[in-house]
This record gives sequence, structure tokens and C-alpha cells, in this order.
Amino acid sequence: MTTPDRQAARERRRGGAGKRRTAREMALQMLYQRDVGASDLAQIFHAFDLGEHLATGGDPARQRRRLEEAFGFARKLVHGAAEHQEEIDELIARQADNWRLERMPIVDRNVLRLAVYELLYTEDTPELVVVDEAIELAKKYGTDQSGGFVNGLLDGLLKAGLTRRRPVEAER
Repeated sequence: MTTPDRQAARERRRGGAGKRRTAREMALQMLYQRDVGASDLAQIFHAFDLGEHLATGGDPARQRRRLEEAFGFARKLVHGAAEHQEEIDELIARQADNWRLERMPIVDRNVLRLAVYELLYTEDTPELVVVDEAIELAKKYGTDQSGGFVNGLLDGLLKAGLTRRRPVEAER
């Protein structure tokens, strides 16, 4: 298994993904770091290296602006997932038959937290896009079974009606 940091850096050098996907990858890296290192969000945001996400070639100033925009969205996702983690974790645990949250692979757990936050608290991305992006993150950074696991769990939450959108939060 490749850590989210290394995999994302490799992907940036090969060419870029869309801003939202880049932001979700950044958010996953930060949530992973928070989960593993119990670091505080301010420290994680301060230490986050956008340079690792620069693609080779192209206009560096344009790439930097694009990454700063993606980083802003990533921060919003991380803040939201952290702020609502207790509620999010309860939903995941309720849906995850025979899986305790702390026993899930770290990548899977944080991909799910990110996706459930988006499903509950953002309105600008359709549910199916959120699910598809989560599956892709899980496949890219998780184990061979991660994509199917994330797909099954999120599908179950959607079918059970547990991801009805909450009132949108004010921008941070």
C-alpha cells in the first residue's frame, strides 16, 4: 500500500487531476496525518507542502494558483470532517456490519469520513459524484478491497436515507 502523500506526489508529476480531485487527495492526506499522528489541524495545514503537488511542465504561477484553490477546498473538507467526526463515525459504524471503525484500514476510514461529510454538508457536488470520487480515492490509495468496501458502505448509507443533506455551513 502506498501512502496518500507519495501517491499524490507521483500523480502530480505525471500530469494533473481536476481541482476538486486534487483537493480531495489533499484532504485525504491531511485526515490520514491527523488520524495517524493525532496532530492538530493548524499544524497540519501549516506544514502541508503544496510543492509536492506541482506537475512537471506548464506555467508554475498558474499551477500554484490552481493548487492554492484546491488547498482552500481541501481545508474546508478537512475542517468539516473533523468538526462533524463524531456524527460521521456513528453513521459509518452503523452501516459497517461486523467492522469496528478503529479496525478499518486508515485510508478507508478517512475516505469514508471525507465522503460522508460531503454527502451530509455540501450541496455543490451530486451524491453519485461524491461516491465515485470516494471509490477512486480508495482504489488509488487503499488496498485491493478498498474500492468495493467504500462503494458498499456508501451505497448502503444512501439507500438507507442516512445521508440526507444537512443545512449548509457558512464558509470558513
